[in-house]
Order: sequence, then structure tokens, then C-alpha cells
Amino acid sequence: MASNLIRSLGLVSAFALIPAATAALAQVDVDTYRELDRFMSVFERVRSEYVEEVDDKTLLRGAIDGMLASLDPHSSYLDERGFKQMMTTTEGEYGGLGLNVTMEDGAVKVIAAIEDTPAARAGIKAGDYLTHFNGKLIYGGTLDEAVDMMKGPPGTAIKVTVVRPGRDKPFDVSINRAVINLKSVKWQVKDRVGIIDVNNFDRNVTEATLAAMTAIDKSLGAKPLGYILDLRSNPGGLLDQAVGLSDVFLERGEVASQRGRKKSDIERFYARPGDAANGLPVIVLVDEGSASASEVVAGALQEHRRAIVMGQRTFGKGSVQSLLPLTRDTALRLTTERYYTPSGRSVQEGGITPDLVVPQLSDPDLANRRVVRESDLRRHLVNETGVDDKVIQNDGKPDPRFTATPAELKKQGIEDFQLHYALQTIARLGKAGAGGPARSGR
Repeated sequence: MASNLIRSLGLVSAFALIPAATAALAQVDVDTYRELDRFMSVFERVRSEYVEEVDDKTLLRGAIDGMLASLDPHSSYLDERGFKQMMTTTEGEYGGLGLNVTMEDGAVKVIAAIEDTPAARAGIKAGDYLTHFNGKLIYGGTLDEAVDMMKGPPGTAIKVTVVRPGRDKPFDVSINRAVINLKSVKWQVKDRVGIIDVNNFDRNVTEATLAAMTAIDKSLGAKPLGYILDLRSNPGGLLDQAVGLSDVFLERGEVASQRGRKKSDIERFYARPGDAANGLPVIVLVDEGSASASEVVAGALQEHRRAIVMGQRTFGKGSVQSLLPLTRDTALRLTTERYYTPSGRSVQEGGITPDLVVPQLSDPDLANRRVVRESDLRRHLVNETGVDDKVIQNDGKPDPRFTATPAELKKQGIEDFQLHYALQTIARLGKAGAGGPARSGR
């Protein structure tokens, strides 16, 4: 069951699964025992003197949550309810909106609206704050409580109050819940270009991508001019599938490495011989919602010069969470490693900077919308080697090539400017390589 784990409703992640028996217990010293005595003193005082009676289970759960929350935004304890909720979300069909959210200062903030879900179709965007559900204020509650309110029987409606930076007033959106079926890979052909849209990294991504490439060839009756690998708003998932997807397009070389607390805790992942795209041009589309496993793929293909990375700077999550089972129905989700690109670069905080920064000009709220990245989250891990401030400061800098307004683009029939620009680029690369192997990247 745990092998199907790809993400929580809360924060974007890459996961590794570790049996409980392999988790080493740290040695407890004398000072730690003194601190534990202090904790028990506080526990007893609260238990006996708090203005209202509080049961022990609530206090202990609060202590566990507080301990993990003090570490980083991605570590958490999953009790029976949380574990079941996570498995329901990742394995199957549930009635919901299709949002990846986090909690910031008591408010629910949207990281990304999953493509082709009710939330995305209703226009919910990264950076939005959700303040009310059906008129009920959710500020100050927990993330679990908010998620519970978003879920419900498919077909039922929920009124969501949205505060969007750049808008003068909050506004309401009515969204009908639907069965959220997290299909990881979709494909289409436009202008003889194969478009492979990867929405999350579940355990079938590599296999599904290869099947999509075969379907694209069959649809065209020939090889395409090239491929667009769309990883926008993809919050991540299983690390081994990120390695596998990178391997689809790589002939050889290191894909990524993950490193734990000790210097000796290093594991490297390599591509196997064979480029399934046969050297055809590849563009990887990314944005601020592309995180974790998505950044593994973008970083590997970029550094091997196998693909042009296009779009906006990515989320910047360079850590791996391990799922440590505690009982049959509880677990600890703990940050245990950092991952690195083939050159040994961490994307933590800084993310992947595209080779070509292309804003989503189709978005009418682009100028005022505040995006959310790892570096915005409280207690995020600090990049050990530092982050180049120039990269962050230059992100989103106006480019004279990209001046069209959403209205102008709409008149031209362009609903997705980034995809449109990628298609034009592939067309140029495909024509340039028509006389021989198109961009091998070697």
C-alpha cells in the first residue's frame, strides 16, 4: 500500500520508503533526559491547571506536531486519520477540488491547482489565499481541517472565498467537487510536436511516458519534430520515477544523487544506455509550481544539455521525505536526505532557473500575482552552499520579446503562451535538424 504514496494534500514532496526496522535511534545523553524531565513538568502543569480540561492524547499529539513542525515544512506525523487520508488521496478516487495547499500564518495558501481538476477549471491560482468555505472562516484552523472541508461527495458544490494579491477585494468562487483521478501522464500532438504532460510522479510515470511516446509515433505515422515535456504545476512524488523519467531521454550519465546527514550517506542514480527519443529536440516546461521530483528531471536534462528548460524558475525543494512506518496505520514523514543535480548542485531554495525565461502572458493576473516557493515557507531548509541572489532578483524580469497582453493573445487564439512559445521553438529546432540527428545533447 505504501508503495503507491506520491504526495500529501499539503506540501509538495519527493518520497523514499524506509522500513521502521532500519531507522537508527539516536543515543540519548544526560542533558536530553533533563529536557525530557522539563517536558513532563510542563505536561503535568498544563494537564492539571489549564483553564479547561484537556485529555492526554490531545496534549501528546500537540507535542509531537510541535516537535516536527520545528524542523521543516515537510516533516509531519500521520496518525490513523492522516495516514488513511493520505492513502485515499494518492491511491484513488475521492471527491475534492484538486488543490495542493499549505498553511501560512493561519491562512490556507495555494501552492498549485492540479491540472484538469475543478479548482484549476474554476481559475484558482498559485499564491491565492482561501479564507472561507461556504461562508465559514477557516483562518486559524489546521491544514487537516481545511482539507476535510474541501473534500466531499462528487457533484456537491462548495463556495470558496479567495484573497488574491493584486486584487482589491476578496471574491467568491463556486466549485463543484469531482472525483480526483490523478492520472499521471497525458499526451497530445500539435503541429507535429509530441506534448507529454506529467502531472505527478506516481509509480507508473516512466512506463506511462514510454507508452505516450509510442502513441505519439502511431498518431503521426512517423517520428515527431520533437517533444515538449510539460512539468508545470507538478508538485513531485516518487524519486525513483523522477530518475526513470530522466533516463527516458538520457543516453548515459548521472541523473541525481541524494545525501543524508553523514558524508558517507550518498546514493547516486545513473541513466541506462538508450535514449527513447532518439536525440530529437526536447523542451521541458516548468513554473513556480514545479517542485521536487520535477526539479530532478529538469536539472538532469538541463545539465546534460539534453533539453531546453523553458518557463519560470521552479519551486526550489531539494529535500527527500522518508515514510517511516510506526504501526500498521500510523507513520512518520521525515526529511532524511537532500538531493542534488548531476553537477552536485542543490536546488533547495533557489530552484531550477530556465535556460529561457518565458512568462505565462496568458495569465491576466501575472503582474500582481505573488507566487509561493520553498524559500517562502517558514523553517525551510537552508541551501548549504548558498543561493545566488541575482538569480532570484532577476526572476520574472520583463523581456521586450514578451509584451503581448492576454487580450491580444486571446484574439490570436493563444490560450497558453508558454506552450505556444515552446511549440514554435521545437518547430525551429526540428527544421534545423531535418538533415540529420536533431540535438543529441552529447
